[in-house]
Amino acid sequence: MQDWDISSALALYNVERWGTPYFSINTRGNVVVRPDGDAKCEIDMMSLIEEARSRGLSFPLTLRFQDLLRHRVKTVNKAFAEAIESAGYRNVYRGVFPIKVNQLREVVEEIVDAGAEFHFGLEAGSKPELLAALSTHTDPESLIICNGYKDADYIRSAMLGRKLGKRLVMVVEKIEELTQILSIARSAGVEPWIGVRVRLSTKGAGKWATSGGDNAKFGLSTAELVAASELLRREGMAHCLKLVHFHVGSQIPDIGTIKRAVREAARFYAKLHKLGHELGYFDVGGGLGIDYDGSRTTFDSSANYSLHEYARDVVFAVQEICDEEKVAHPVLVSESGRAITAHHSILVVEAFGAIEKVPGGPEDAAAPDDPPVVQDIFALYASLGRKHRLESLHDAHEIRERADSMFGLGLLDLPAKAKVETMYWRIAARVVELFRGMRYVPEEVKELEVSLGDQVLCNFSVFQSLLDHWALGQLFPIMPLHRLNEAPDRQATLVDITCDSDGKVARFIDLQDVKPTLPLHHQRDGHPYYIGLFLVGAYQDIMGDMHNLFGRVNEMHIFLDDDEDGGYYVEEVIGGSTIGNVLALTQWEKSELARRMKVQVDAAIKQDRLKPNEGMRLLDDYEKALDGYTYLNCAPA
Repeated sequence: MQDWDISSALALYNVERWGTPYFSINTRGNVVVRPDGDAKCEIDMMSLIEEARSRGLSFPLTLRFQDLLRHRVKTVNKAFAEAIESAGYRNVYRGVFPIKVNQLREVVEEIVDAGAEFHFGLEAGSKPELLAALSTHTDPESLIICNGYKDADYIRSAMLGRKLGKRLVMVVEKIEELTQILSIARSAGVEPWIGVRVRLSTKGAGKWATSGGDNAKFGLSTAELVAASELLRREGMAHCLKLVHFHVGSQIPDIGTIKRAVREAARFYAKLHKLGHELGYFDVGGGLGIDYDGSRTTFDSSANYSLHEYARDVVFAVQEICDEEKVAHPVLVSESGRAITAHHSILVVEAFGAIEKVPGGPEDAAAPDDPPVVQDIFALYASLGRKHRLESLHDAHEIRERADSMFGLGLLDLPAKAKVETMYWRIAARVVELFRGMRYVPEEVKELEVSLGDQVLCNFSVFQSLLDHWALGQLFPIMPLHRLNEAPDRQATLVDITCDSDGKVARFIDLQDVKPTLPLHHQRDGHPYYIGLFLVGAYQDIMGDMHNLFGRVNEMHIFLDDDEDGGYYVEEVIGGSTIGNVLALTQWEKSELARRMKVQVDAAIKQDRLKPNEGMRLLDDYEKALDGYTYLNCAPA
C-alpha cells in the first residue's frame, strides 16, 4: 500500500465509525482507549499489555475499562433525560440493567454505582439473578424488574423484596403465573407490584426477530390480557397492576421496527389504564442496537439509528399515544444491556504462528531431472504476464489436477508433488495481484484471493470468548493493536487453539459488506503480535462454553487516574481458569488426579523404569501443571 499513515489505518479498520468516541490510533501506531470519551484521557493499549506482562499475566487477556462502563450508563440515562425535556414529557426515565447480558459481579456493581444518581435499577430473568439483584439493590427509588418464567420459589424471593420496600415488579409471562403470584403474596401479607408482558403483532428484525410476533416465547395475547385484568379486579387487586412490558428482540437494526412496537405497546398501556388499573410504568424492554460494523445500516451487526434518536422516538411515541388517549404519561423503563456493556470490554489475543498458502523465501527452479508436470508449471510461472493472466490460471488448475492424478496412481513422488503445489499457489497469488485495481475482476479470481488468505493462529477459544460469532454469525470489530503506522502485508483469517474446525473467525466488518479476511502484518521473529477483539462486553463473558476445557481468561480492570504516570491504574486482576478449576467442573478432582498419578509413578519406580528422584520430580511437575493457565504459553522456552 502506498502513502500509508495513521488515517489509512483508521479508514481500513473503520475505527472512527464503530469506535467513536472510545477508540482511536495514536501516532506510534498503537490503539488507544478513551474510557470517558475524551481524547485528553487516552490509554495506550500497548502500555496495558506491558503492564500485564510485568504482572506475569498470560494471554488471552480481557481488559475491562470501568470508566467506560460508567460512561455508558450515564450516556443512556442522559439521552432519555434530554429527550424527555425536549419533548415536554410529563414523567421520568427509570432504566434497568438486565443482568443476563453480563452477570459478573464486578460489572453489575459498577453499573449500579454509576446509575445511583439516576435511580437506575436491575432486571432479573431467573432465580439466581433475582437473588443477586436483591442483595445488590439498595435504592428505594429504582426498580427491580422480574422477567422470565417463575415458580413458587422465584415468587417467594420476589415477595421478600416487596417486604423490604423495594419497587419490585413481577412481570407475568403466562396467565397461570398471575394466580400463583396473588396467592403467595396474600400468604406473605404483602401487596405485589405486577407487570404484564404484551405479545405484540409487531415483529422484530435482525438475528433475534423471532423474539416478537404471534409466535413469541413470552407474553400474553390480547385475550389473556383481558382475562388477567378481570382476575385482578375479582381479587380486589386491580391497583396492583403497575407496568406494561414488551420485547421484540435484541440488537434491533431498524428504528422503524422500534417505532412500530412502541406505538402498539403504548396503545395497550392506555387501554389497560382505562380499564381501571393504576399503571405507572411503561417498559420498552431491550433491543437498543449498537453499531458493531460502523455501517449505520439495517444490517444485522449494525443499527441505522443513534442512542439519542432511539430515546427521542420512544419518548415521542409514548407521549403521542397517551395524549391521544388522555392518559397520564408513564415512567419510562428500558432494559438496554448491550448498549451499556458492549464497549467496556476488549479481548487481547496473541498470534503465535500462521498457516500460509504462498511460502516465503527464495523461489526454487525446476531441476533437469524433474518430471514434465513440474517442468510445465515452472515454465508457466516464468511466462506469466498481464495479457494472458486468466488463461494462465486455468492452465495452472489443469497442471495441478494432472499432478494430483499422477500422485494418486503412484506415478509422482512427494517432492515433485510439493513443487507443483508450491508453484500453483505462487501463480495464483501473482494472478490475483495482476487483477488488483481492475474495474472488473472475475468471480473465480475473487474466490481465489480469499483462498490465498493466511490462517493466523491465535491463542484463544472462539467458543469461550466469541460464542455469538460462532453460533449466530455476529460480527465484532477486530484489528491489530500495534504496528498500525505500518501498512499490513497479509490477508488472513483467525483460527483458535481448539480442536474444532469451527474454531475460527472468517467474517470481518467492512463498511460496504462483510470481508472474508482481515488485513494483518507478518509477525517478526521474537516479537509478539497482538490482536484486539472489541465490543465483546455484552453476553460473550457469560455465554462462553467449556469447549476443550479452556475456561475463563485472565482479566485486568482499569480506572482512569490523573495522578498516575500513565493516566490510569489497575484496580483489580482476576486470574483465569486453571487446569484444576476446569477439570473440577467436570468431576475431575485435583487431589484425586494427583493421587492416581502417584500410584502410577510409585509403580514405575518399583519396576525400575524411573529413579525415585526423577519420579518425584515428574509428579511435582504434574501437580504444578494442574495449577497452570489453560491456554498456551507463547513465551519462548
